[in-house]
Amino acid sequence: MYCKTCGARTTQDEDALYKRLVNRGATETMCLSCLAQYFRCSEELLKQRIEFYKKIGCALFSPSEF
Repeated sequence: MYCKTCGARTTQDEDALYKRLVNRGATETMCLSCLAQYFRCSEELLKQRIEFYKKIGCALFSPSEF
């Protein structure tokens, strides 16, 4: 997919995070940078959220390797 704001190619984790935080049925997503601006937070905080959702087994995210 591509970021609906800036047009950058998004990763699977970015797509999953957008769906988890904004709209589970979304057909458009945002890259990490634009999502951080949207929520007025740091990209690092969003990266931590991705790892958290992976650890708890959220089905939207591919499992991280431990």
